[in-house]
Amino acid sequence: MKHVIKKVAFSFMAAMLLSACGGKEKKAKETSSEEVKANSLEIEKPQLTFGFIKLTDMAPLAIAKEKGFFEEEGLYVSVEAQSNWKNVLDRVIDGQLDGSHMLAGQPIAAGAGFGRQAKLVTPFSMDLNGNAITVSNDVWSKMKPNVPVGEDGNPVHPIKADALKPVVTEYKNSGKPFKMGMVFPVSTHNYEIRYWLAAAGIHPGMYTAENVQGQIDAEVLLSVTPPPQMPATLESGTIYGYCVGEPWNQQAVFKGIGVPVVTNYDIWKNNPEKVFVMTEKFIEDNPNTAVAVTKALIRAGKWLDDPANRPEAVKILSMSQYVGAPEEVLANSMTGTFEFEKGDKRSMPDFNVFYKYNATYPFYSDGIWFLTQMRRWGQIPDAKPAAWYEETIKDIYRPDVWKKAADLLVAEGKIPATDVPTTDGYKPATADFIDGTTYDAKDPIGYINSFAIGNKD
Repeated sequence: MKHVIKKVAFSFMAAMLLSACGGKEKKAKETSSEEVKANSLEIEKPQLTFGFIKLTDMAPLAIAKEKGFFEEEGLYVSVEAQSNWKNVLDRVIDGQLDGSHMLAGQPIAAGAGFGRQAKLVTPFSMDLNGNAITVSNDVWSKMKPNVPVGEDGNPVHPIKADALKPVVTEYKNSGKPFKMGMVFPVSTHNYEIRYWLAAAGIHPGMYTAENVQGQIDAEVLLSVTPPPQMPATLESGTIYGYCVGEPWNQQAVFKGIGVPVVTNYDIWKNNPEKVFVMTEKFIEDNPNTAVAVTKALIRAGKWLDDPANRPEAVKILSMSQYVGAPEEVLANSMTGTFEFEKGDKRSMPDFNVFYKYNATYPFYSDGIWFLTQMRRWGQIPDAKPAAWYEETIKDIYRPDVWKKAADLLVAEGKIPATDVPTTDGYKPATADFIDGTTYDAKDPIGYINSFAIGNKD
């Protein structure tokens, strides 16, 4: 196979190529000369292997493959499940994977001095929201009396960690440490559960060079558990609650072993979750390939956010080579609802967002939030000037690659021009957090200093 593949200019040949590659959609009209020019990318590396963890938010990768979006870009992609987030990180850094579904904090930590260091970049944000915090049935029975009840007799949401605080105190007084799980030290889940706990005055612990578990002064002991193992670890009593992505909260409901008490939509409305990551070297060596990959993923995100496509997405994700969870479990969150207590299913259309609200754009402000949390909890041990936050994230988040991909998709008629944001990479300041604290990415030091618990600079 040639290492450089050029897109075919004539619409008849394009149709033949799509047919030979198993493309699932026929073009409704002939490709114009302008569209062909826009779509002409010389692909430096057409055969690619991407990694993922078995979570609902890997969906853009599965859809880009199953709906033929990768093939339409001249890419022949293998998508392989990985055992844990450390394995994902190591295999991308070592070149065994060309790219991967990854925790947003992983490429940031790799470039900011925490954990294994490498030059990783993200041109694409995979989704917004998608996580929840679940507690065991026993813990929920003790929390529930502290939760207000609505006219329908159901708990009023969002549920703050204030309802958990007396339970933690009870465990402490009985000499029993209160243990909860999260998926990785630099995961959104770690920062979300810490944020939720600290907002109620519960200390989640600090990181130091000597305590890489982040348990200094902790009232709740947080530890790492791979996402698919969360329900079994909860059921065994090793942990009393956890923060994880779907379908592993709904799996706890389905199995009758736990109750999700809050989603990350309520902790930080429309927060960034996973990103797609490649090495800086891969993008430098294969710039057109990186753009083509980003194009396919943007199209997948758009397809996913059409509600009419969600049932098909659930079927695809339920396949063993992807998430491999039962369709009814996946559908609980993927089709616009979320179930808390068994039978308490509520409308939550934005629990999983893959495209709207500019979800696919890698905003600098999203990345800076992770840096502020790394500093807040001691993963970044020393104070940094405000300029450091911007300089660091601009080496990791690559909206320039995203913009090239999006502009081509606009020229090809695949997305409207209005879906390309006019931005300096920063979202406006927002107070859409469970505690009402305002986050302004252009004032990271002020934000860090605004919290009662955590480092001060």
